Amino acid sequence: MTSEQHLAPFRMPDRLFAELAAGGGSAAAVAFLERAERARRLLLLRTLLDHLDALPTPLTPAAEAWRVLKEAAEKSPEPVERLLLAPATGGWICHMLRRVRGTATGPPLWAEAGHLGALALSASLHAGTEATLDVPLTSGRLPLPGLGMVQLPDAEEGLAVGRATTGGGELTVTGPGGTTGSVRVTCHPLTRRADAAGGTWLPLRTLTHTGPGGGAPVTVVLEDLDPYRDLDDHLPPARLDEDEAQEWQRLFGEAARILARPGTPGPGRVDPAMIRAIVPFGRTSVSPPPPPFVQVSASSGDSFGGMLIVRPASALALAETLVHELQHSKLAALLHLFPLLEDDRAERYYAPWRTDPRHLTGLLHGAYAFTGVAGFWRDRLAGAEGGEEAERAEEAERAAYFFALRRLQSRLAVRTLLTSGRLTVQGRALVSGLARTLDGWLREPVPHAALTRARTAAALHRTEWRLRNVDPAVEIPSDGPRFRPDRTSWPDVRTHAFAARPVAPRTADEHLAAGDAAAALDRYAGQLAADPAEPHLLAGWIVARAVLDPGRETRRMLARPELLQPLPSG
Repeated sequence: MTSEQHLAPFRMPDRLFAELAAGGGSAAAVAFLERAERARRLLLLRTLLDHLDALPTPLTPAAEAWRVLKEAAEKSPEPVERLLLAPATGGWICHMLRRVRGTATGPPLWAEAGHLGALALSASLHAGTEATLDVPLTSGRLPLPGLGMVQLPDAEEGLAVGRATTGGGELTVTGPGGTTGSVRVTCHPLTRRADAAGGTWLPLRTLTHTGPGGGAPVTVVLEDLDPYRDLDDHLPPARLDEDEAQEWQRLFGEAARILARPGTPGPGRVDPAMIRAIVPFGRTSVSPPPPPFVQVSASSGDSFGGMLIVRPASALALAETLVHELQHSKLAALLHLFPLLEDDRAERYYAPWRTDPRHLTGLLHGAYAFTGVAGFWRDRLAGAEGGEEAERAEEAERAAYFFALRRLQSRLAVRTLLTSGRLTVQGRALVSGLARTLDGWLREPVPHAALTRARTAAALHRTEWRLRNVDPAVEIPSDGPRFRPDRTSWPDVRTHAFAARPVAPRTADEHLAAGDAAAALDRYAGQLAADPAEPHLLAGWIVARAVLDPGRETRRMLARPELLQPLPSG
């Protein structure tokens, strides 16, 4: 590995681009994207090293840390390649470039630059080389990328300079003590076991899965220690409780089995081996109980194959999120290779899965991710099996609803992209590929009840979005609507609520989900009498009215619901 090597231009084979444009991507296509990301990281790292060479620091100079890293790479290239390609490494490189350009903040710059020394130490341990580096310690902690974290007992609080020595796979770290003198720890990180005393060495957590064929197990990092595991900012370690780590393993194993359904690679088909790291977000213990579905997940173009997820209670929800976030990683890598659109970053577009207006890049990301999600639910609909008959029927109904909803929403976003006039040649080829996939799926039969609820939920979301966001006092210009100055975020409670048909409906929404639009309309009208412009209720009233009377008047209301202020009586 060297940042000075001259790389030939990448040429993506047409067949691989076609796979990705359809919303899927074989292992070969994903491997191509990862090779491209490797080349990009080396170029960015070379740029970063040029900045770090002139940075005043109390640590070992960046040039020496880089020499140690290169020496290890020459002796043991494979583990050092894994370090380079780790999502957190990409996050650190790009965060540091933003730091040196003044567009990001964090701890003292010399301390963040010292993470290069931590990478070099990890590489040295893997290669068995000898090195001595002065490195940053935070309250006695030294994270080692891809290995874990050293914690010096009774160390000085706050930021300090320590010395780390490697040799023969052994690591010794010395740093200032909390009162006087210094403290020292020696460990063997490659054994990946926690120390008997508890606390001085915390090994990297991983998730494993053995496929149905009994082949080599898949290992995915469960990253709770690396300071650059977040999407941008420096993040302190948040060690998971043992019970929480075991729960992640249980859910991941079940999610991987869900994704292991055999078939031709396509949208929604994810090999768990394509995932590089999962970052648990927002909780470190099994208490309180998690929500049934993923409330927060995210990924970054800087961290290919990595994803930040709030653990849900359901393996099915986790599997869906793994598909969703890997789609984002694939598209981000494509955007690094091709200019797909000309985006002025104006947030003016409706995204059917968001409550706020989006810019074109965000809309493209959403369309690509949710095409994959639609494919995921399509597979679930085709393969609902196991358990009691009632459980299979419930699983099939849920899969049918989400397949119908996500294909409809994704196709709407694709139409917006295709008519925007801002796609490049490559961008139009990509989005046209998505359109072909979705058009084929829209012709596939879905049980009537699930299809009706999906169409109703989609109409409710768009109607409420316009009521809450679009300014009715301004005529819509050619470049899109103008938005209310008082708009705020709002909870989308209907997308998941409409997934199942209510058995004993009570509320207006439940009657609408059950297919009784007349009862729903009556209840919405009663509640609106007290507040005629309440957006959630008004959206429900408009959609229920459209179900009962699908004529020109109601089509006009659905197109511009924001003009219906306040609701007329009757």
